Amino acid sequence: MDGNGRWAKQRHLPRAVGHQRGVEAVRTLSRAARAMGLEALTLYAFSTENWRRPEDEVSALMGLLKRFIQSDLDEFIRDNVRLKIIGQWRALAPDIVELIEDALAKTAANTGPALVVALNYGSQDEIARAAAKAAAKGPITPASIEAELDTADLPPLDLLIRTSGEVRLSNFLLWQAAYAEMWFTDVLWPDFKPAHLEAALEQFGQRERRYGGR
Repeated sequence: MDGNGRWAKQRHLPRAVGHQRGVEAVRTLSRAARAMGLEALTLYAFSTENWRRPEDEVSALMGLLKRFIQSDLDEFIRDNVRLKIIGQWRALAPDIVELIEDALAKTAANTGPALVVALNYGSQDEIARAAAKAAAKGPITPASIEAELDTADLPPLDLLIRTSGEVRLSNFLLWQAAYAEMWFTDVLWPDFKPAHLEAALEQFGQRERRYGGR
């Protein structure tokens, strides 16, 4: 989800307003994804590199995260959505960790689509942690590493979408994206609508996936 800051800058607004609009887009797109029948939607909310941003911006992002969980948890429970957090989220502030733990516990038994939030997440860090866990249990193989990834209980990644015109993965789901299809758009995240998601899924459905075969 990229482009919140640029969206705000284009409108001569504070970056915090762009992030607020980004959260609104999250809410709209997560509902649309459920309506379209997606098994899982993974959103890159805060990376391990985002700590380099100004302290006030980081604080604003964490505040938005707290409000999102508080305001939307009842909807997740009602709609049978399983919330999952990947990354080093337990290293966040204690009040945020407590909120997350409560939300995870209250949606753990849900059997519907998964809403996955990558929080304090970096894929290289994830792979290193998974490899260390695999090594402690026995020989390191692709299968043993994959079993220890944060996403081990999720379906395979099919489609990776990046907004805002950037054409790179930025340390997101590197292992999982090995055979995923990719879709890049110039649309900034606050302007990303269900119609854009539908277009991405339509193009995905037209691609031939060979997984290295012929």
